[in-house]
Amino acid sequence: MKLVSLQGPAAPDSTLIYDWNAASSPEQAPLAVTLLDETLRDGLQSPSVRNPSLAEKLAGLELMNELGIEYVNVGLPSASPRALSEAVDLCRAIAARRYAIRPVCAGRTLVEDVETIVEVSQRAGIPVEASLFVGSSPIRAVAEDWDLEFLFSRSKNAIDAARRADLPVTFVTEDSTRARPETLRALFSLAVERGAGRICLCDTVGFATPEGVERVTRFSREIVGARIGIDWHGHNDRGLAVANALSAARAGADRLHATALGVGERVGNPAMELLLLNLALSNAPRSLERVAAYCELFARALGITVSDNQPLIGKNAFRTATGVHASAIAKAEAKSQWLGDHVYSLLSAASVGQHTSICIGPMSGASNVQHWLSSHGINASEPMQRAILERAKTADRVLTDEELLSVVSRVRREM
Repeated sequence: MKLVSLQGPAAPDSTLIYDWNAASSPEQAPLAVTLLDETLRDGLQSPSVRNPSLAEKLAGLELMNELGIEYVNVGLPSASPRALSEAVDLCRAIAARRYAIRPVCAGRTLVEDVETIVEVSQRAGIPVEASLFVGSSPIRAVAEDWDLEFLFSRSKNAIDAARRADLPVTFVTEDSTRARPETLRALFSLAVERGAGRICLCDTVGFATPEGVERVTRFSREIVGARIGIDWHGHNDRGLAVANALSAARAGADRLHATALGVGERVGNPAMELLLLNLALSNAPRSLERVAAYCELFARALGITVSDNQPLIGKNAFRTATGVHASAIAKAEAKSQWLGDHVYSLLSAASVGQHTSICIGPMSGASNVQHWLSSHGINASEPMQRAILERAKTADRVLTDEELLSVVSRVRREM
């Protein structure tokens, strides 16, 4: 293990951070995957969100494109006339604005659903990928009175209809992580034989662990071979959605599904912003500059609240009120901005459209007070620092700027 001296001028220097994540395989290649944004499909299945207006969806689509997200699911057009109309409008916008992002439509393995996706493609004038799903687990089969022959017939007819219309097809097995190996083998073999270019593994009820994800992904890759794409679509019922998506990528999945803020059916999907973060930290070429704007837009459009402790974009992601932390940050900033950005943070706040904030509360010290006074252009006299710190130590929370300015005014009157 290489020992690194921390003396001397700080710079953007990887030797200042020992990476235990990569220590066992320092030459590991970045995760080479594409992303499919499911916010406008699975995201809208959350019982807690509202369906955004078309204008809001178009604004979200623009931000997805700016973030370099490669695919977007524009909905289930067979669900309603509105769903069909908006899918067409979103696809037309992609064509008219020459976006790099490519559209996908979901559908059941029913010929009539395929026909609706064909209509979207024809009316928009661009290719639309058909993502056709069918249940694959024994528990689902019993609930629906399905047998394998029925699944075969339904899947074959739907894939054939899509290929006749020259639609690219992803064959989706719902509840893949609870399906029997022989069922997945039979269904995937059929899908590839009928012309599907991709398969999609679904952890429909958030059942899988990262180890299970790795097994089912490697098993599926052995069935379909190297030329067929593998998608991973996960849910967060165990709280493992992001970890599972990354495990799928390491095991051979080449496209991951995610949603803004992790919204989706029940407790949701992998959070797109966190997948972007983890891919960027794995040295994949991912931009995070517009991620805060993306999350803010969808929080408003979906009518949901971002929790203060939400990673990356929550109020507290780059905020501290602790004295020890503030002291270290102040010392680091005096040496270099890079050091200040990283000494108590995973990455620079500015890189994700945020800013670092040092607050004052009962856990604060003199460094917090000095930083706040300096940032507000106020002389950090000894009486001023003492008065603010005394007020903070009697509080039961972080003080607001208004409360701190009130202390400043009182000290000035007394001087």
